[in-house]
Amino acid sequence: MKKILFLPLFQMPSGHHQVADALMSSIEQSSDEQVVCKKIDFLSYWNKPLEKVISTTYLKWIHMMPRTYDWIYHHVMYSPAKKRLMPPHQLLLFEHKMLRMLKEEKPNVIVCTHCFPSAVISRLKKRGLIDIPVVNVYTDFFINDIWGKRGIDYHLVSDVSMKKELINRHQINSTQIIITGIPVNEDIRAYFSAKPALKKHILISGGSIGLGQIKGFLKQIKPGSNYRYTVLCGKNQKLYKELTSWNHPNIKPRGYISTRSEMNHLYEQVDAIVTKPGGITISEALKKRLPIFVHSALPGQEQINLKKLIREKLIIQLHEDIPLEDQIASVLENEPEVKGLLNKMSYFENHREKSAYEVVLNLLNETPMLKVQPV
Repeated sequence: MKKILFLPLFQMPSGHHQVADALMSSIEQSSDEQVVCKKIDFLSYWNKPLEKVISTTYLKWIHMMPRTYDWIYHHVMYSPAKKRLMPPHQLLLFEHKMLRMLKEEKPNVIVCTHCFPSAVISRLKKRGLIDIPVVNVYTDFFINDIWGKRGIDYHLVSDVSMKKELINRHQINSTQIIITGIPVNEDIRAYFSAKPALKKHILISGGSIGLGQIKGFLKQIKPGSNYRYTVLCGKNQKLYKELTSWNHPNIKPRGYISTRSEMNHLYEQVDAIVTKPGGITISEALKKRLPIFVHSALPGQEQINLKKLIREKLIIQLHEDIPLEDQIASVLENEPEVKGLLNKMSYFENHREKSAYEVVLNLLNETPMLKVQPV
């Protein structure tokens, strides 16, 4: 029996966990032999009370001081034109705990879906303290500076530009970089078409931690609208109750959706999605070939994703000073516009070289029992 260890960060739901869960599900369904997939939040392993404090502070910071978070993110985690402010020696604090965890778990392959454990493991690999194969699975449409680069066996990226960056900026061998797209659950099935209805159906996503300015857009919608809307509120009960109280004939709030198969069913009922530029939601919409409108972006990684997606012409950014339905109609009621957008999505998706779970399984099958140096 072989083990694959997945390393996201924080206990709170995030794209890092969703990618790990999607890969674990695909591997367990596809492997002919017994494979144990285990997911550990390294920060909780290191110090559970500290993880709770950091994750709570992180969410409050983003919402209460977005500009300072954005500045710190660009200067500490993503500064391609200059050196980062965070010296790598700070990671020494975590290496001892990581070694202990790997000795206890004895994985055959490590999959990092967050940059921080990747950075710690990269340092251990470069120092020869472990020789376990490691895979970075990037969960955004760019690569921040914290991700470990050296000592990582495979880098699974979303597109050609990320592959070129790893080759040109970080001198990573091209054979170690595979375009897989951001992995999503297999229950999100590929492109589905034909949605005959009297009114086009728009899905609005992003409610679990706040919808940004989308509430302002929703207040513009009149009872005689040409569109109907399903608003995903996640676990945001305050938002769900508020939208329900509106009793609007064209706005239907939905609570937390627990399975990806149910989410896939909902995708197949809608004509477009209005969302934030998170890696998972955008990747699912690309897979379903749904026109994507972006209503807002959190500071840091979502802002960087947004710029990349606009540059690739994969999304339409909404503007607060233009009525929501005018912006939606300018695309959905324009057949050449829709066709061009879907062609861009297909071009982006068709550059994938392999499925992420296949890369991990192939690496696992090639891997003998490997060593971890004593703690």
